[in-house]
Amino acid sequence: MLKQYLSIKEQYPDAILFYRMGDFYEMFFEDAQVASRILEITLTSRNKNDESPVPMCGFPHRAARGYIAKLISHGYKVAVCDQVEDPAKAKGLVKRDVVRVITPGMIIENELLDERANNYVLAVAYQDGFVGIAYLDISTGTFRAAESRDSAAVIEEIRRVAPSEALLAESSKNDPFFSPITRVLSEVSISYLDNKAFEHQRGYERLTAQFKTVTLEGFGCENMKAAVCAAGAVVFYVRETQKQRIEHLTRIETYWLDKYLLVDDQSRQNLELFKNIRTGTRKATLLGVIDRTATAMGARLLANWLRYPLVDPDSIRLRHDAVYEVKENIQIRRSIREKLKSVYDIERIGSKIVMRQANARDLVSLKRSLEMLPGMWSLLAELKTALFRPPENLDPLQGLAELI
Repeated sequence: MLKQYLSIKEQYPDAILFYRMGDFYEMFFEDAQVASRILEITLTSRNKNDESPVPMCGFPHRAARGYIAKLISHGYKVAVCDQVEDPAKAKGLVKRDVVRVITPGMIIENELLDERANNYVLAVAYQDGFVGIAYLDISTGTFRAAESRDSAAVIEEIRRVAPSEALLAESSKNDPFFSPITRVLSEVSISYLDNKAFEHQRGYERLTAQFKTVTLEGFGCENMKAAVCAAGAVVFYVRETQKQRIEHLTRIETYWLDKYLLVDDQSRQNLELFKNIRTGTRKATLLGVIDRTATAMGARLLANWLRYPLVDPDSIRLRHDAVYEVKENIQIRRSIREKLKSVYDIERIGSKIVMRQANARDLVSLKRSLEMLPGMWSLLAELKTALFRPPENLDPLQGLAELI
């Protein structure tokens, strides 16, 4: 059993290995010593009478989420190793394998996430004089990429994204060019990947396979080599850690850094847009004051709009027109808000379903949310501003709601 444990652990040296034994997850050796201290569980040992007893600790598998949350909050990764065959039918030792690696940027469980904020894993690549970044919130499927020759502008963008985990190539450890970038990421969990994960051709093929397209022209990044290198590394990392294809990752949004008003990190802090200077929380910040959203999805969208102020006059006027129209239509506004109170976090529920991590409560929440759509769309149809118009021929998914 320990030979099996060690052979699996060898593949995940930078993660705490949760090794399933019956109804418990067990940890051994150094993992046990680290986990027992952080999780405040009893450290015991296997083969106590040997000269070198094996340190071990464990807990019931049903309690895993709480313990995973605690380890992730301390910056650790967790490799979940389950029994992959029926113990009753096993001949000899039960086969086990890692079914998922949970890292600060690879979380989909609601209990481990801030519902009003995105949780990004971000990759940085350098190619042909350009610095490229790509970042993904696996819990919602939001995937964006950009690149620039101006490394200082990219560093400011990394600060603006505020990822919980970063991906860099192994070669960047000794590359002076990346020193300012790693300094910015000093408080973020950094995972160093094999240089091949950042190669352009491999990344391009990975992305087209993921999106089921022949080229990347439709996403605007066909000729953005640095951005494609970074995005390809993100997809590689997702597949390596989640052990499955991520079917809800169907597109990538490409953007240019000068498309939005740049508010540098120092200004964001001094203006207390997202965190107040005294306690670091959102209380008494601009976002905290104006956020009266009824759903978690709306809260994340509002935060994103505040993080990326528009500079295009037509787009700004469109938002102003929308605000004015619903301000004047009090009854429609109130009716929409009332329906939104029954809408759950469809983005994250959808991701959990695709990744086979959903439970009955998630499905019922999806059903109740879908039941609100026809009423909301009929109310939106009474408004004239283009921002409120739903796409034509959009399926209200009432058949799915009834099926659930």
